[in-house]
Amino acid sequence: MLKKTAIVGLLTIISASFMAQNTTIPVYLDESKSVGQRVQDALARMTLEEKVAMLHAQSKFSSPGVPRLGIPEFWTTDGPHGVRPEVMWDEWNQAGWTNDSIIAYPALTALSATWNKKMSWNYGKALGEEARYRKKDILLGPGVNIYRTPLNGRNFEYMGEDPYLTSKMVVPYIKGVQSNGVATSVKHYALNNQEMFRHTSNVIIDDRTLYEIYLPPFKAAVTEGDSWTIMGAYDMYKGQYASQNQYLLNDILKKEWGYKGVVVSDWGAVNNTEQAIHNGLDLEFGSWTNGLSAGTKNAYDNYYLAQPYLNLIKSGKVGTQELDDKVMRLLNLAYKTTMNTKKPFGNVASEEHKAIAKEIGEEGIVLLKNYGNVLPIDLNKGNRIAVIGENAIKIMTVGGGSSSLKVKYETLPLDGIKSRFGNQADVQFARGYVGDIGGEYNGVKSGQDLKDNRSADELLNEAVELAKKSDYVIFVGGLNKSDFQDSEGNDRKSYGLPYNQDNVIAALAKVNKNFAVVLVSGNAVAMPWIKDVPTVLQSWYLGSEAGNSLAAILSGDANPSGKLPFSFPVKLEDNAAHNLGEYPGNKEELAAGKGKDQKNPINIRYNEGIFVGYRWHDTKKIKPLFSFGHGLSYSTFEFGKAKTDKTIISQEDKITFTVNIKNTGKRAGAEVVQLYISDLKSSVQRPVKELKGFEKVYLNPGEQKEVSITIDKTALSFFDAEKHEWVAEPGAFEALIGNSSDEIKTKVKFTLQ
Repeated sequence: MLKKTAIVGLLTIISASFMAQNTTIPVYLDESKSVGQRVQDALARMTLEEKVAMLHAQSKFSSPGVPRLGIPEFWTTDGPHGVRPEVMWDEWNQAGWTNDSIIAYPALTALSATWNKKMSWNYGKALGEEARYRKKDILLGPGVNIYRTPLNGRNFEYMGEDPYLTSKMVVPYIKGVQSNGVATSVKHYALNNQEMFRHTSNVIIDDRTLYEIYLPPFKAAVTEGDSWTIMGAYDMYKGQYASQNQYLLNDILKKEWGYKGVVVSDWGAVNNTEQAIHNGLDLEFGSWTNGLSAGTKNAYDNYYLAQPYLNLIKSGKVGTQELDDKVMRLLNLAYKTTMNTKKPFGNVASEEHKAIAKEIGEEGIVLLKNYGNVLPIDLNKGNRIAVIGENAIKIMTVGGGSSSLKVKYETLPLDGIKSRFGNQADVQFARGYVGDIGGEYNGVKSGQDLKDNRSADELLNEAVELAKKSDYVIFVGGLNKSDFQDSEGNDRKSYGLPYNQDNVIAALAKVNKNFAVVLVSGNAVAMPWIKDVPTVLQSWYLGSEAGNSLAAILSGDANPSGKLPFSFPVKLEDNAAHNLGEYPGNKEELAAGKGKDQKNPINIRYNEGIFVGYRWHDTKKIKPLFSFGHGLSYSTFEFGKAKTDKTIISQEDKITFTVNIKNTGKRAGAEVVQLYISDLKSSVQRPVKELKGFEKVYLNPGEQKEVSITIDKTALSFFDAEKHEWVAEPGAFEALIGNSSDEIKTKVKFTLQ
């Protein structure tokens, strides 16, 4: 970081020197000139070696600028939920700084569950301010890989199963971050939908599925959000690794979508110099080269886009056209970030940031079930509250992979509940089960000692006895950030809850009917006890304000308004990837040992095609445990009859649907109006319905509002792989409006000419 400060200072000195001598300022430093002119001037002044040096890392998280010209280096940082603590220059170990703690924001599953585009902007802006304050230029996020299987260990970092919802939620996030002069790096492009075999798999997928399900969030991120960088994935597609993939990077991203930004490799995702040169990669990070075999003084000089690239140019085997394109993209990025003199200074852990984190958590929590209105807690009915479960006392911001954080604080669920109810209630805790007692990731320690040597029976008996004498029982369980749960690098081993939690929940349900289960996770889980448990909350990983957000919902200070961003199947076989597709890979190849290394990659066929999540459940008439878009409130809402401004539209027209929403309950609250479109007659198989619009509306008791959603033919189209274009076939369509994918309240038909 001192090096970066020195370079920025050098840039200032160079500019001041020219001013003092009353000489002409070089075009690349002249802010009165266009960025295009400045880029061309800087490029013309650079040596071949300086150009190549810009294309690859110089440390774990930085890449060189051009010191001779005063062009600063780039500093990147994980991650999508908060700014990662500093590590050593050339090691993953902590740098030992005392001023790199930050606010942890809720995981992106929670953000997506708000179904609130304004919340996404607030999130991005606050996170960008913290990244800017920490002098970061590229934030390595957000993640928008589609939720294909509930076993994917990294689903908590993503935004769910639906391409439309993900697209609409990611764009404001990107704009919020980049308003601070910090670039986003939307990831992982593309088809990185599981952690198992992520380095050693080849995804086989048809073009229609690729374009309709897996690409839209990335397209929205770069064409609507203008993400200044995009990160390539680890997996292979069409036999080429995604970070050096002709079809994904050149043909689609840069040609079809006209992307002018920078393609960054995932850490260690590059393995071929010529493919990296020609297939669209611009900036290489984390390659697994040690520099020793080539005898280089610096290991980073042996990166695929380093000395090997320079040697190819000097030998005449490759030209410099690709080199200049890569450098121009990086220089354009520099003028938006490192050389942007008008970017704000940023700040960390402000009261505003804390409030934003808490509010996103409140809006993201999903009330899945509330039979008998167990929640919110009513102290007039009883003030003895039992809090049971390890996740009530376990820090969740440490662990999980590259999104692990070093926070200024994390309010735990038990602490949040005690703080909220204070002297009004008697809040007592029982462990219930012992799960993961660890609390360290890459040198960051939670500081907790969760060791408990009691037997499972002792823990269970204590919990049951506490539940018997309590007026309310709140079980806080779910998953955690340990390996083979919600964590990068591996997938979950099963769909059920770990650590004997099902037995604990079942036992508690028998002794107290004022019982609520709070699930902390980034994934769906099996719930064999669901019929016996009156109330269930999906609480996600909520970051620094986790306990306060949860306490606000439990107490009724905040009214639940979150909606699921992915379906909860009853059992794993009800998920399309497990029923019809290949997971974790081709069975015959799996049995033969494929996928163990890059020399023997395993194929993964997406046989389910476009039928992901609710599209599969609808088509096969499978009733989910909880549907996509589902989420209850402490209030009730009434939908009026949908109206439309026209019944026949042309290919160039737009059509607007309007519905009246009334709060018929006694509490102020919010409802999400969800618009799905059904193609009533098509030449190709299509899902029963697909989300094509949504709006969150806030209403006081008795208040009503009209909500309007406008679409055009893009909402009616499917991708024709043979024509390689989007097609909206003339014919009859139906708009279905409701508050979840399985709760359609009103319908209206229309015709496309």
